[in-house]
Parts: sequence; structure tokens; C-alpha cells
Amino acid sequence: MDIKNVYDDLKDIDVKTYDWSINIIRSLTKMLKVNMKLHADQQVLQGDIFLCNHFSRFETFIPQFLIYEETGAYCCAIASAEFFTNDTVFATYLNNIGVIPHDHHQLFANLARQVFLGRKVIIFPEGGMVKDHRVIDKQGKYSIYSRIAGERRKQHTGAAVLAQGIEAFKATIRNAYSNKDIDRLMQWKQEMKLDSLDQLLATALKPTLIVPSNITFYPIRSSDNLLLKGVELFADGLTLRHTEELLVEGNIILKDTDMDLRMGEPVDPHDVWHWWNKYLLTMVSSEFKSLDEVFSLYVSPKNWKQKLLGYYFRKNAKATRNQYMEEIYTNVTINLSHLASTLIMYCMQRGQHQVNKHCFYKTLYVAIKELQNNKKINLHRSLLNPDEYNDLLEGESKRFEHFICVAEASGLIVSYHDNYQFSPKLCEEYNFDTIRMENLIAVYNNEAEPIKVVRDALIKAVKKCEKVTKEQLAEWAFNDEIISLAWDIKRFSKSRYEDINQRETFKENPEPFLLKPKKNNGIGIILIHGLLASPAELRGYAVELLTQGYTVLAVRLKGHGTSPYDLRTRTYEDWYRSVLRGVKILRVYCESIVVIGFSTGGGLALKLAAENGDKVIAVVAVAVPLKFVDKSFAFIPLLHGTNRLVKWVSSIEGVKPFVENNPEHKTINYSNVPVKSLYELRRLMENIEEKVVDIKIPTLLVHADNDPVVDIESAHIILKKLGAEYKKVVTIHSDRHGFLMENIGGAWEHINSFLENKVLPQVLDGKEISN
Repeated sequence: MDIKNVYDDLKDIDVKTYDWSINIIRSLTKMLKVNMKLHADQQVLQGDIFLCNHFSRFETFIPQFLIYEETGAYCCAIASAEFFTNDTVFATYLNNIGVIPHDHHQLFANLARQVFLGRKVIIFPEGGMVKDHRVIDKQGKYSIYSRIAGERRKQHTGAAVLAQGIEAFKATIRNAYSNKDIDRLMQWKQEMKLDSLDQLLATALKPTLIVPSNITFYPIRSSDNLLLKGVELFADGLTLRHTEELLVEGNIILKDTDMDLRMGEPVDPHDVWHWWNKYLLTMVSSEFKSLDEVFSLYVSPKNWKQKLLGYYFRKNAKATRNQYMEEIYTNVTINLSHLASTLIMYCMQRGQHQVNKHCFYKTLYVAIKELQNNKKINLHRSLLNPDEYNDLLEGESKRFEHFICVAEASGLIVSYHDNYQFSPKLCEEYNFDTIRMENLIAVYNNEAEPIKVVRDALIKAVKKCEKVTKEQLAEWAFNDEIISLAWDIKRFSKSRYEDINQRETFKENPEPFLLKPKKNNGIGIILIHGLLASPAELRGYAVELLTQGYTVLAVRLKGHGTSPYDLRTRTYEDWYRSVLRGVKILRVYCESIVVIGFSTGGGLALKLAAENGDKVIAVVAVAVPLKFVDKSFAFIPLLHGTNRLVKWVSSIEGVKPFVENNPEHKTINYSNVPVKSLYELRRLMENIEEKVVDIKIPTLLVHADNDPVVDIESAHIILKKLGAEYKKVVTIHSDRHGFLMENIGGAWEHINSFLENKVLPQVLDGKEISN
């Protein structure tokens, strides 16, 4: 067969054009606000035909880009024939980067050839954008709305047809090899312009795998944006359809949007073949002379065997289509908007048109914790990282607030007093081209609908909400603190932080811990560690307190126990929020709480006592660094300001972003101190120096007379300004800063005495110790 008659009307991929296109996309993605993330292992990326759902025009070139970035493989794709009607520069460009018109008379043969060349094929089996995300009909079957047909239809079987055809031709190649038909093998090798016969045979032995992938955008927005305004300047009378698309597309690329491309389990078309299908293929495979003849089975079979095989191919293609579409739709990356929308629509379906706000928040939180244990679904990182959702119970989650604001602006929800009122508009039918502007709750609900476990978890959470105890919530909250640490460690363990991380020697477990005594004396104690350290430095004293009947919670301040780079991103307000979360957890177990803090933790303890005196009954502040022995600390604000200026005007991290530290406890403390963190410490000290006057609860200050870090004058300044009726300074004879950890000079005994004489009497007066 003359290859010129088969393939020469389509150019092969122009590698140079493809490569510079990738470079342009790479540069653009750095400037745009869309955060693209590929979820796929290397084995999945070895597939041949990659399928994606279609929600926006922007996504049509992203799978090719991400696959190239991950594997270096070139991809070909299919585009509407309207782009190829004239011999334009754009049509030539599309040809050069491997795009084939959808109506090409040898579409499947050309795509199959690309697979034999080692390229990937990208297909959007929905055949158009599914703006409403509604992929399940009223009968529970997969289908989508077709604008052209004006009705719902099944998704395309093209990917299955292509995979089956390739498998059939591979069988033909194997048959020719078994019969030692070298001439025919060489002919195919030349026709497909392969490098060698080995390449042809190796491909023929490899299964043809379809990789179903899901693209999820979060959040979806339809507000005004620069892209729409720019187009309106140069185009008159935009249609409603184009306006809507520019609103959504513009927000995806110009505002902070997550795009998760998640590749599911590969689908092998052989999985739906019965033994007689395979037997029939063996009989027919020797009759094929080319790829074209394989794909002609569907329209012009040459004999009854080919006609029968074509019938089974069509039947099996539908079964494979159903298989890969289910995999696509069940690989949605579930986010908070999906959960909230599904919960709202569930309420509407059961005739509940309003819900108590706190109950709504609590239901969502319970559902999140339940779904985290389900490994069969894919949760967005904001539902896995507690930093993103731990304020949800108070309704203060930024992502939830954005969701509610959009819903209120669309007239779908009305917020009043302690309730949310749901509008009947939620259940109305919407135009296909306006639903993303008018009812995003329906869009999110539709997108999550194929994943039954999401709805089930929310229904379970609704029923469980009233029965969830405070102890269960506290247990989840404490577990979130441990999960948060794992997230921070993962984030700051990347290679770009290695220059500092490799110098660190800390290895003690930095997790927060909660210790409960067998005999509870009714008092809970919050322990707050110092700057650069972790809860590990207070574990020894925590065990001592436990033996005396205290319930002890040691918090981990954000930025600690991970990397100095992590600490560099945190403010003292972040540290303080860590303390507040700890107090909230401990109050579930103990009504009376004492806060004990060391060094920077002592400052945070004083801040807590000043601002939340109703939540704690006494405070112990050890080695609070109001004044430093090293007077050069006074220049920290200047150095921090210089670092900020240098980073602002250049890509350099600053003049001196870190200073070396020689810690007393090398297995616990950082060896590199972020200048930014010293600046934050200075801010904290200035803050508490103003606030200690507001402290009215019993206060014990403990300092060392020869502390090499903290000037003992700090204790006397604080003592003088304290507003507490009972206040005392204890001086320990020590030349170590970490004297509390080492229990030098009877430090523990002094604090224990304070607790026994000033705290226990007021708590135990008239009460018995509980078991």
C-alpha cells in the first residue's frame, strides 16, 4: 500500500513548533492565577488514550501540557473541523502540533498511527462543554445535554472505537509475526514511519489503555473580570453565550482557581470482550491489510465475519464507553462547595427550606471528618488540610464565606439571624448557557452527584449532628492539629528548602500531645513551648503534671517542628491562634484551665491571660524575653525591613533571611533562626507589654539569674505592670535558658507549689476529685 494515499494529507507533529508552544504555555501558566495540579502515577501515564470531561475552553490544551511536563511525551488531539475549513496560518499551526479535524476521513487510522509512534491521544468524549455538569439523567444513566440536538444524549464512543481498532491491528501484527510474514511487517513499519521493526512489534505486544481523567475547577466564579471587559472594548454585541463563557473562563485564568486533573484507573477494552469476540478477532485479523481496513469494519465490512466482528465492536464500544465515563465522573475532586451544595439540595428535596447556621456548619464539618476516612473518593486539599477548614464550625471559613456570598448575590440563599433561607430558585430549570451565572449551587450539586458516597455521608452527618458530643468534636480538633503538622512537614520538605533543612538536627517528635490522668483533679493545663522548639521540650514536665492529676495539652505553635522556612512564613498571630485552638479543645475536658508558657510561649501565655481571662484561672510565664542579653536584638526590625525591601525589588530572599543558632537542645530546636521570626517576637513582646496590666488572675513569673538569652530585668518590668492581685517572681540560679526543660534549680517544684497553693484550693473547694 502506498503510504502517500493514506497519511500524507496530514502533517506529522512538528517537534519544534510543539516545543515552543509548550514553552509559551509554561510561561503563561506562571503569569495566570490558575493553579494546575496533576494527580497521576507513572504507571497510569504510560497509557495511550487520555480522556477528559469538558467544562471550559481553557482546559482543552492543559492535558497535553501536563503530560508533556511529566513524561516528555507528545500528544495529538481532535478539534472541530471549523478550524480547518480554510488553509489559514492557524489551521497549519494546529496540524503542526498534532491536532486533527474531527471529520477527517481517516481520523481513527491517523490517531492509531500516533499511538504506534509512541504519542498520546487526548479526547474529550462529551463532544462539547457540559456547563451544567449534569451528567446523570432522571433514570440514573449517564447522559449530557447537546446544544446541537437540543436534547440529552449519551457520551461518544470514539475513544472505545479507537482502542478496539488499535487492539485489532495489534492482533493482525502478531498474526503476521507468527506466520513470519516479514514483508507485510516491513510494509506497516514504513507506512507508519516507525524507526524500526522492533518498535512495531513492541507496541503490538503492549495493551492499549484508555486513561479516564477528571478536570475539576475550584472555585467556579462568574463575576466580572478583565478578560470580558477587554473583549467588550473590541467586539460589539456579544451574545449571552459568549458573555457567560468569558465570565467563567476569565475568572478561571485571572483569579485564584485550582484546577485538578485527576487520572483514574486505566480501562482495557479487552475487559468487556467475551471469549467468542476474541476468537472471532483471531479469525479475522489475518484479513486486514492496513489500519484503514480495521476501522472500515463499522461501515463497510468485506464478509460476514467482519460484519459480525463489527457488530460486536459497536456493542463492546458502548460497554467500554460506560466504563470510562463512570471512571471520569467518579474522579471529581470534591470540595467544600460540593458538600454545601449537595446538603442544600438534599434539604430542598425533603421540603426543608431553611436551616440553622450552626447546625449547617456542624453538619459540613462532621461530613468532612467522615469522608476523610473514605479512601475511595478524592477530596480537595482544602478538605484534607485542617488550616483550610478548622474555622468552619464558627462559620468563618474563607472558602465557605465565598460560597455563601455568591449564593446570596444570586438570590439562592437569604441569610438572616441564625438561619439560612433557601430560595425556590434553586430547583428551577435554567438555560444551559446561563446556569453557571445564575445557579452555581445546582452546578456543584450536579458535579458531585455521580459520587453517591458524598450524599450518603452528608445524610449520615445530618442524622449524626445532634448526637455528636463535645468530646468527639474535641477529639477531631486535636487530630486536626496532628494532621496540620503532617501537611506543614510535607509542604516544607521540598528540594527548594534543602539549603537550610539539611543543616537542621532536630529529630524529637514535634507533635502536640494530650495527656489524661486516671484520676482527674478537674484542672487542665496548656503548655506552650518556646521559639524554634516544639512540644517535645515540655514533655518531661507534662508527665510530672499528669502524675498529679492534671489534664495536660501541649500545643504546637505554627511553623515549629517542620522547617525554619515554615517558621519564616508565620506571624505571632498565627502562634497565638494555635494557643486558642488548644484552649478550645482542653475546655471540653476541664472547666478550669491554667496556662504555662516557656520563653516565647510565656509571652503568649500572658497574652492569653490578658485577653481571655475568663477562660483561664492562672498563668505561669517562664523566661519571657521582653529584654535580651544580646543588645543587637534591637537592630532586628532594621534588618527585617532591609530584607523586605531587597525581596520586593529583586528575586533575592533578602540580605540575611536567617541567622545561625547554637541551641542548647539540638534534637528539639532549629539551628537557623528566620530574621522575620525574631521580628515577630519583638512585635509580640511590644503587644504584651501593653496588655499585662489587664491580667487579673494569679500570675507566677519564673526567670533564671544568669540566663544567656533573656535579661532578668524582663521579669521585673512585667511584674511592675501586671494588674493581677497575686503576682510573684521566682528566680532560679542557672546559666541555661532551657532551665524549665531540664528542671534546674527546682523549677518544676516552684510551679507545682504555685498550683497547689493558689490554684487547686479555688477549684477543689467543695469538690471531689473525679475518676
